[in-house]
Amino acid sequence: MSLDAMTRTRIETDSLGSMEIPADAYWGIHTARALENFPISKRPISVYPDLVRALAMVKQASARANREIGVLDPAKADLIDRAAQLVIEGQFHDQFVVGVIQGGAGTSTNMNANEVITNVALELAGRPKGDYAFLSPIDDTNRSQSTNDVYPTAIKVGLGLDLKTLLEELDLLRRAFLAKAVEFHDVLKVGRTQLQDAVPMTLGQEFHGFATTLGYDHQRLTENAYLLYEINMGATAIGTGITTNPSYAPAVLQHLREISGLDLATASDLVEATSDTGSFMSFSASLKRNAIKLSKICNDLRLLSSGPQAGFGEINLPARQAGSSIMPGKVNPVIPEVVNQVAFAVAGADLTVTMAVEGGQLQLNAFEPVIAHSIFQSITWLRQAILTLRVNCVEGITANRERLGAMVGSSVGVITALTPFIGYAAAAALAKTALLTGHSVADLVVEAGLMSREEVAKQLSPARLSGLETVTAAIPVQQAPEDMVVERAADSR
Repeated sequence: MSLDAMTRTRIETDSLGSMEIPADAYWGIHTARALENFPISKRPISVYPDLVRALAMVKQASARANREIGVLDPAKADLIDRAAQLVIEGQFHDQFVVGVIQGGAGTSTNMNANEVITNVALELAGRPKGDYAFLSPIDDTNRSQSTNDVYPTAIKVGLGLDLKTLLEELDLLRRAFLAKAVEFHDVLKVGRTQLQDAVPMTLGQEFHGFATTLGYDHQRLTENAYLLYEINMGATAIGTGITTNPSYAPAVLQHLREISGLDLATASDLVEATSDTGSFMSFSASLKRNAIKLSKICNDLRLLSSGPQAGFGEINLPARQAGSSIMPGKVNPVIPEVVNQVAFAVAGADLTVTMAVEGGQLQLNAFEPVIAHSIFQSITWLRQAILTLRVNCVEGITANRERLGAMVGSSVGVITALTPFIGYAAAAALAKTALLTGHSVADLVVEAGLMSREEVAKQLSPARLSGLETVTAAIPVQQAPEDMVVERAADSR
């Protein structure tokens, strides 16, 4: 090897042989083999910063536990602790280079973490990278651990950290819809069922419904997060705890709870916890629920803003960019559209998680890498989609008040509010006449002698139509003169 090559690389050896490693790399030979074996996703695990931080938290908690129970030299434990803290703070994330999709049940990810934290620790000690005789990635940094407890625990901790920011964005979006509900509280509009005109409501009620459903999703996600907080540290290979001191599991749990701030607990059956990944499936399903409901809201926003001249045209979404390379002035609902697409991806990721959970065999699920990637991607995309929906769409929505008022004024559906007073049969007959003739429902009811003008006006007030003011009593039901209904319909022809 040339002198130049020697200055640019170092040699590391494992049970399969030796490899040249870039001299400035904090990762080592196990990571290098993974880079050769898994050129699949072209996305390193560092695209999920909370997963990297979680891996460092697990290594830090383990170092503290091992020092506490006396199975690791305090000086070594301190070096590992300090190095892990630097990673938790955001340093060296670019050294977590193994692909998110990998064989080996996450072994490459665990090895990558062991090697980076060890080489950072070696630098802190004034030693060269790769001086594993002084501090070993496996014997020291991985002491009392196995990929099979480190990796799923890190995924759960990382998801717990990631979920906090998702919930924050979700609540901000809920509040944005609530603010619009207040702004639009007095804007009467026609409700719709099956895309057909129904009874009146306020635009504020519609937006309040959006806020409420997001609040429910916030609750469901929070509840399902606790399924992730049962960990299997101390299980090592298959849950029997081989090579681990019996005092390690409670010690590492205590330290990891303190470091992460999460309400973690050790599983009661470590064999079951090491092989079962059902909690990931449940959590993924709650993400899908949130995504699909967000998508439904975005469908509504697109419909309500459609047109603007030949569609519903009830609301205006903020214009974000030109909508066509050929049609001047066209503006598309690009923000709701991108949220729709994120929802499609989250639904697909949930199916991937389901199949990966089903694919586990015997004492281990080898497919946790694709489970982790799928869920972290779903959280990441959802968080960003929710952010852009709030900032670039919802906060800038305005109501077309005149158009909405005109549609309510000409809507036959308002006659529903009069059925307690004139009866369903009369109301149906008059609704048909109104549709055929274009005459006002209120005028037809008064002309039929069924209600006075004052009573009709009272019952068709915005407060009554939207249900904000309830009807407490009904006047006696009257029947519309059949000949009058037929006569008015004939006159219109």
